[in-house]
Amino acid sequence: MIWNLIYRSLRQHALSTLVTAGSIALAAGLLLTVWVVKTQSQAVFSSTTSGFDAVLGARGSKLQLVLNAIFHLEASPGNLPAADVAAISRHPAIKAAIPIAVGDNFQGWRIVGTTPAYFDVEYLPGRKYAFASGGKLFADGTREAVVGAYAAKQLGWKTGDTFQPYHGLAFDPQAQHEEVYTVVGVLAPTGTPADRVIWIPLAGVQTMGGHDPRAAADVSAVLIQLRAPTAGLMLDMMLNKQGNKMTFAYPIGAIVADLFNKISWVDKVLTLLAWLVALVASASVLVSIYNSMSARQRDIAILRALGARRRTVFGAIVGEAAVIGLLGSVTGLAVFVGFAAVVTGIIQAQTGVVLEPLKWNPVFWWGPLTFVGLCMLGGLVPAVKAYRVPVAETIAPVS
Repeated sequence: MIWNLIYRSLRQHALSTLVTAGSIALAAGLLLTVWVVKTQSQAVFSSTTSGFDAVLGARGSKLQLVLNAIFHLEASPGNLPAADVAAISRHPAIKAAIPIAVGDNFQGWRIVGTTPAYFDVEYLPGRKYAFASGGKLFADGTREAVVGAYAAKQLGWKTGDTFQPYHGLAFDPQAQHEEVYTVVGVLAPTGTPADRVIWIPLAGVQTMGGHDPRAAADVSAVLIQLRAPTAGLMLDMMLNKQGNKMTFAYPIGAIVADLFNKISWVDKVLTLLAWLVALVASASVLVSIYNSMSARQRDIAILRALGARRRTVFGAIVGEAAVIGLLGSVTGLAVFVGFAAVVTGIIQAQTGVVLEPLKWNPVFWWGPLTFVGLCMLGGLVPAVKAYRVPVAETIAPVS
């Protein structure tokens, strides 16, 4: 009997039901998006190391070094002399030391110089860089380039295309170099910051026309692979605490995680706003049903007169609120897919990192259940009012 009452009430008040469920769907979609993007971003960014354990650079901020060398978002704090790079490369604790140089762009897309050894590293466990059909790696000493998948797609580049770099990390149409580079390969998508980069031989950046010839052998940073985790602590002591020339950023994941901890207040504000929207949406259930109680009182009194118990009427109102919450929550999953697609697209465009918003997250079960529960709480007030409807007075004809 309760389900029949719920169905009839929802059908009779279809417009208010749809509007209320729609507000809940928006609130649910917002909450799910904030929660999933927050948790996934922290996990994915903290695990994005491009296959390296540490970054060595000029004296400065560890975070700046990591953002520059791993995520290609920051400027270099300075250059490392070739002698220092050679010395650190020979250290017995270091398995591999791959230099990079930055300082040029093409229409805002960063150009990074490195050695072919960079592409031999597993950027994720068990995954190495690969090329789209017909592509190959550039050769040292040539004016050849390898382009990340996302950059190539946005620029419309393919193997055989040519371009002229621009000086600086910010695009200036007046700062074009004379050198012409040929694209010899497009990387297969990796879902990492490498997808947004144009890669050229290290010497290409070092000796580009207009660059200081005195710094022709310098590099912006050195990407480090260690032979053992304990080596990182030893080098941290030697270079950061005892030395004063270089900065050793280790471990990369912890440095990125610290950044998220520093800006955690942003996540908290967004989550708080999402919960406030959820509460407002749940309150709309209370208002919607409560405002319709005046029109329902006679129907409720007739039902009571026909034998319906108070608890049946009470349960029907609370059940109606729960169904509205369930409809809104289910629709909210579709809203979340739309919101998440936009947000992850922006993150990929800005960082190259690809999130997987549809990957299972516990919020997918407790989020909708929470909304249903809030809606049921909102339905308690009109349910109590329905419970207290006086049968005789309500049915009695008005003279």
